[in-house]
Amino acid sequence: MSAWRKRLATAGLSVALVAGGIWVLNRLDEAPLPHAERVTTTASLDIARGRYLARAGNCLACHTRQGGVAFAGGRGIETPFGVIYAPNLTPDRETGIGAWSASEFWRALHNGRSRDGRLLSPAFPYPSYTRVTREDSDAIFAFLQSLPPVVQPSVPSRMRFPFNTQAALAVWRALYFRPGVFEPVPSRSAEWNRGAYLVQGLGHCAACHSQRNAMGAVSTDGRLSGGMAAGWYAPALNTSNEGGVAEWPRQDVVMLLGAGRSPRAAVSGPMAEVVYHSLQYLSDADLQAMADYLQALPPTDKVAAPRRPPSPASMQRGRATYERQCVQCHGGEGQGDPEAFPPLAGNRAVMLENPVNLVHMVLQGGYLPATGGNPQPHGMPPFLQRLSDAEVADVLSYIRNAWGNAASRVDTIDVHRAREGRDS
Repeated sequence: MSAWRKRLATAGLSVALVAGGIWVLNRLDEAPLPHAERVTTTASLDIARGRYLARAGNCLACHTRQGGVAFAGGRGIETPFGVIYAPNLTPDRETGIGAWSASEFWRALHNGRSRDGRLLSPAFPYPSYTRVTREDSDAIFAFLQSLPPVVQPSVPSRMRFPFNTQAALAVWRALYFRPGVFEPVPSRSAEWNRGAYLVQGLGHCAACHSQRNAMGAVSTDGRLSGGMAAGWYAPALNTSNEGGVAEWPRQDVVMLLGAGRSPRAAVSGPMAEVVYHSLQYLSDADLQAMADYLQALPPTDKVAAPRRPPSPASMQRGRATYERQCVQCHGGEGQGDPEAFPPLAGNRAVMLENPVNLVHMVLQGGYLPATGGNPQPHGMPPFLQRLSDAEVADVLSYIRNAWGNAASRVDTIDVHRAREGRDS
């Protein structure tokens, strides 16, 4: 055999081995589906439990488009690689999951594979849902099957090549996804383990609160250490000066999760949506369990970037804007109103190294979710049309550096990127 034929054969063998390895890795922990799955009458108890678990997983938020029927799909999920539209989860046989079996639904959650065998995009957070138990999966499926069927065909996703191919998904999964189950830690309490199950699995908190690599995979060494989500910064949950709650009174953590507001902080942006659609409906026991887990996260100190102070001229312009637009609600010293408006002085959300959340709140307005624990929340109007990029940058630089605060300035480019819908 000639040398070039040997090289060609070696290359062909290498390609075959790689392809075989990718195939094997994409079939890990994937049992064959039953040839026939017996349909049984679902007890109302299973449906009620499934409704609760679907709330805990915040399924409604993604699988309902604005103004659409609940769980009928159609909402676009923005990713760095394009837009994916969430499918119809109602039991319509043609456009929803009415023809699915409980095992096929479980396979979607646990293995990230659809009924027809296609690999699912990780925009559907099966890297977290893989920890959901089969019992909980079956209960969620029973609830979804109890919904009125809605005819609503899936909207084709708009992903860039090659990210719109099954081959690319197979390679991504071989590199970054392994199916698994939640393993309770024997040395921890039942409450901590319940909280871990909710945070790591059904609640899929890492999908937002973790860093991602260039291929969109959650960093294994930075879980819950902060990350960008939907153009907002989801703060680190293991760092005291960002979103960590280790030193808080337990009830303040529970109140923040369930009501969206506590004496120490309030939620905004995508997290306000999570509280509104999901967390406010959880039992006190589950909120206590999540708080227990979050308060026990090993603390991590982030290395702060060198501070970039604003110029005196910027501070002067920012103060003038603050006195015109902000002082009536937030006070002359940034003290806020404990019954209505949060303080700005010393507020860790104001002092985050990445100012993108503040920019969004000024441009789009700041609104807490309406919850049982906070039924009539106060809000802040949007200043999108009222303030220029330079004015927003100056007033935020002033807020971040007045009253003894000391944070990096906000630049006009930061505001421009947020206005254009680009991550900072």
